[in-house]
Amino acid sequence: MWGDLLNLGIIVSVLAATIRIATPILFSALGEVTAERAGVYNMGIEGTMLMGAFIGWLATYESGSSLVGLVAALLAGAVMSLIFAVMVISLKIDQIVTGLALNLLGSGLSTYWLRAAFADMEKVPGISVLRTSPVPLLSDIRVIGPILFNQGLLTYLAFLLVPVIWLFLFRSRLGLEIRCIGENPKALDIKGHSVAARQYGAVIFGGAMAGLGGACLTIASTAHFVPDMVNGRGWLALVIVIAGGWRPGWILAAALFFSFLDALQLQIQGVGIAIPYQILLALPYIAAIVALMIRRRASRAPAMLGVSYRRE
Repeated sequence: MWGDLLNLGIIVSVLAATIRIATPILFSALGEVTAERAGVYNMGIEGTMLMGAFIGWLATYESGSSLVGLVAALLAGAVMSLIFAVMVISLKIDQIVTGLALNLLGSGLSTYWLRAAFADMEKVPGISVLRTSPVPLLSDIRVIGPILFNQGLLTYLAFLLVPVIWLFLFRSRLGLEIRCIGENPKALDIKGHSVAARQYGAVIFGGAMAGLGGACLTIASTAHFVPDMVNGRGWLALVIVIAGGWRPGWILAAALFFSFLDALQLQIQGVGIAIPYQILLALPYIAAIVALMIRRRASRAPAMLGVSYRRE
């Protein structure tokens, strides 16, 4: 049975699935690295993704438009992160505790709203998911075409954002200021620039990306919303930021690695290899723990990450 995994068709299928699975995690991780470079540690990604998934699905169902759903998911993520930003930036509440509370809020609110909108949980409607958008000519290339160029628009956008975020953080003035906040916010404050305003912008952007990542799970994938369907992807995005050394390129590599493990375990179950499925499901998260252990000694975290800035 193990030999079945070496079939070219299965290899292409696994690699194409890796790209798709990486999409929601990559959106969330790219948003989170922007916030963390500004010194804000948002552990509320899981709840934010969940609200993005729910609001995006509900808006698509009510309007019949996937575009409306995607915009609604972006706004839902932005609002969730705005709540977080007010608490940790303005009120100086502990960032970790606030992030955990945000996760509980997202889980509870999405489930309550779902039950309020649809009393019969067995008749929750589906929506039309976004179709794949093959790139003309490129999608016809043998092996590479089906893997890279036969994906959805959101997948293309997520991968395009990797160089965009890198250019913003490392080649723009505002990006330099955001990175300065993560290392030495007082230096920026002395120059008369608002630390809080830039942190608000970074956190809200990060939340919007997490909301979009959540929408990928409903609008671009399953067509249904299920309570707690994010299933740890928000936590995995946090690990990916650490494993990627807070740099977009390495974050992409980490996202693809963990997504490959997820796609592989699905294929292993599909070909009927006799391994307990619980172990296969846990495989990406076991790898995440190992990655954290390996990266512990080589941490490149911003010096002021998680520390609220107080003017003297």
